This record gives sequence, C-alpha cells and structure tokens, in this order.
Amino acid sequence: MPETYDPFMPEILDDPKLVPPTVTYQEGAFDNKKRVLLDIVKKAPDNRCYFCHSNVKVQEPNAPNWTADEDVHLAAGLTCVDCHRNGLDHEIIRGYENETSVSANPLAVSSSCKGCHTEGRLGAPQPRHAGIPPVHFESLSCTACHSGLMPQQKTQRIKTSRAHRLGTHSVNRSAEALPHIVSPVFAEQSDGKIGPHNLIWPAFWASLKDGEVVPIALELVGKAAAKIVDGGKVLRSGDWPDLTTEQIAKVLVALKKTVAEPVYVCAGKVYSLDKKDQLVEDEDDGAKPYLWPIAHDVRPAAQSLGSGGCSDCHTTDKPFFFGRVDVDSPLASEAASTIEMVELQGLRPFYTKAFAFSFVFRPWLKIVSFVSCLLIAGVLLLYALKALGCVLKVLSEEEK
Repeated sequence: MPETYDPFMPEILDDPKLVPPTVTYQEGAFDNKKRVLLDIVKKAPDNRCYFCHSNVKVQEPNAPNWTADEDVHLAAGLTCVDCHRNGLDHEIIRGYENETSVSANPLAVSSSCKGCHTEGRLGAPQPRHAGIPPVHFESLSCTACHSGLMPQQKTQRIKTSRAHRLGTHSVNRSAEALPHIVSPVFAEQSDGKIGPHNLIWPAFWASLKDGEVVPIALELVGKAAAKIVDGGKVLRSGDWPDLTTEQIAKVLVALKKTVAEPVYVCAGKVYSLDKKDQLVEDEDDGAKPYLWPIAHDVRPAAQSLGSGGCSDCHTTDKPFFFGRVDVDSPLASEAASTIEMVELQGLRPFYTKAFAFSFVFRPWLKIVSFVSCLLIAGVLLLYALKALGCVLKVLSEEEK
C-alpha cells in the first residue's frame, strides 16, 4: 500500500497477492477534510433506552420482549433523557437525591425529584402533602410512595433487560431462569431513608480470608463438585441445581484440599465445617441480599402510597412494613422461606408492629375524642347558662 491511503481512491498494487480488500466508503459520511461525520441525536428516543433499561413480571409469560414504562412523566410527554441527562463527559444522571456526593455533573441537583418539583423544572407541579407529618420526609424517599410496583403481601419475581437479556435472540425465557430478582422490596437506602428496591439473594462457594467471604474460582468448584452436585438442571432450565445440606458438606470437604476455610453462601447464611467436618450455619454480612434502588414507574399522586390515608402503610396487615420477601435458595429446605419487609428497613420489628397495632384503635380514639369534646362542651354550656342565670338574678334584685 502507498504511504498515504485515500479511502475514496484505493490504489491497485502491481502484485495481486498484496492487494488489500477493497472498501467502498459513503462519501456523505465525510466532510471536505475527510473527517468522519457522526450523526449524534441530541434527544434520543425512549426506545433506545428500553433495550437495556426495562423489565417484565415473570408472572406474565406472554409479555413482549420489553415493555415501555407506563410512567406519569412519559404520559405527560417527557422522555427518558429529559431527566437522565448528561454533559460533554457523557456522565448520565440517575436522578436520585444526594447524587452530587458522587457526581460532579451540575445537572444532578436539578434533575432529582426535589430538584424538579420544587423549582418547577419542565413544568413540574409543586408537591402538596397536606396532613402528612414531617417525619415521613425525613425517613422516606420520594420514590417510597410514588414509584415502583405497589407493595403486595408477597414480593413478585421480575426479569430485567440487563440481567436476562430481554429482546435478544435465543435467550432462556423460562420463568426459572437465573438470576431470580424479587421486587418491590422497601428497604433502607445508603442515605438511611426507606425506598423501593430490587433484590437478589446471593448463592456461591467462597472461602473465609481474614474474616471476609471471598468467592472461589468456578474452576475449583467444578472439580470439587462435579461428582457430588448435578449441574445439568442449570443448563436445561436456567434454575438452581437441587442442593441438600449433605451435598454442601461433601463439596466443602473436597474443597478443603485446595482452599483454606471453604464456605457456601445462600439464603442469607454462611455454611461452613466444624473441626469434625460437620456442617454449621451462621450469619455474615457477606451473605446479605444484594439490593439496588429503583425509581420507576412513577405513579400519579392519586395512586401513591398514603393517598388512602395512614392505613395504607400503618396497620398490621399492610405490606409496606409486613409484606413477605421471598428468600431464594438452591436448598430445598429453604425453598418456601420468607422474611418480613421490616427486617430490611433498619427498624425494630416489635416497635413497628406495636406502632401499627395502635392504628387499629385510632378510629375508636377519634370517636371517643369527639364524644368527649361534645360532653365537655355540654358541661361548659350548662355552667355558662347557670352563671348567666345567676347574673340575671342579681341584676333583677338590684332593680327592685
């Protein structure tokens, strides 16, 4: 090839064996200096976002590859990039409160819930929370009441584009395909407030190093577990293999030959061997569920939690605090286990239950308070009339 190669005028060399593959370039893709022109759309359509940022419920087997978020903002004519904006550095804003602590993008302040709805950005209405005690705004994120799936007595399983490759060919569409994501889970966020999350329970083989759980390479696990655990089911359905505590103990014994202090993590527990190679279980931070906050779909105010009054959350049977969260595990003994939502909220379960129980008697309290006020008003009126009678009697005697 010549030292300077013109893409529009490819040179033909004398030796046909040295002729490179020819390429035909579209001249309209270059400027007059032969620089490539990139057609960058300033406001990308929502459909481009849904390839990676969408989800479907597992309970809807006939759902399309992905579904557009039926969000109140989209219904109002906004697009994804109206809120999730970026500067020249391509750092796209997520739009959550306190994002400025990790982002230098100046748009992060005005693109959050509070940023839009207190400054009126893009015509956002001013929020009105009449009658709601201020403690709610200190303890809850905006999304806790306005976003995500409505809480139910038991969490639902969902699939997401990024975790399950929705919309791609030859993807495993079975309901059992891993990872098993449950939603919505109202849990404590990094800022201490409660908000809606997606959740995954981890399950993996690991070792204890300086008291920390460190995952083991799959190659080592495969060699130790090949004849003990049947992994065929994973390949066929995408679900967990069926495990028993006996199998876990055998694999850990086999792993001891190559790994120091091997353990197995699942269902929020860490399984290890004692000095007699007997299986024991314990709790560890490394076994806690993985949660990430969600903010969509955003519901209108009339459909938010609290629009029906305090009883939307503060009764003993409401799922915001007392809904059941599925504990996902390969162990058959843990298959149907659940925990209460309040266990993930940084709250004391007994106090929360007692506080919610008090709302059972609040209607009676209102009735008793109203009747008491009427009785007190009646007594005061009676004494007022008696006092008026005494005054009139005194005045009539003076006139005589």
